[in-house]
Amino acid sequence: MSRIHSGRKGRSGSHRPYPPVAPTWVSLERSELTETAVKLAKGGMNSAQVGTVLRDSYGVPSVRAVTGTRMSALLAANGVKPDLPEDLQALLKRVVHLQRHLSTHPKDLSNQRGLSLMESRIRRLAHYYRQHKLLPENWSYTSAGAVLQVE
Repeated sequence: MSRIHSGRKGRSGSHRPYPPVAPTWVSLERSELTETAVKLAKGGMNSAQVGTVLRDSYGVPSVRAVTGTRMSALLAANGVKPDLPEDLQALLKRVVHLQRHLSTHPKDLSNQRGLSLMESRIRRLAHYYRQHKLLPENWSYTSAGAVLQVE
């Protein structure tokens, strides 16, 4: 698979295979794990942060192996769904950071190009999410709106 904004092919990373059954050392039951994940998500964490806390503090290597569903689906089923998808939120945060950098360093041309590439990536991703009904139909990217949504 090739990279979006470069002429190179890139490298695909390896992925951890998910076993069909939960490991034997996991002491949490499915309901306890769901309660803990929902409590952490209501505390302001996104799904990746919740998974990291469950891995490091509770010894759960994979929520998917224990519960049978992915973390985002588990949180959405329990009513803890974020306004924006997590990857779009991360891109918006990066754009806001880059805009602040460019306001103090206006001649940084390589980062100006990076900003335009990142904004086009946001627009493509938003188009996909609007098609799949994960974003409202009238949602569109604006630089001022990104600042408001991140803060």
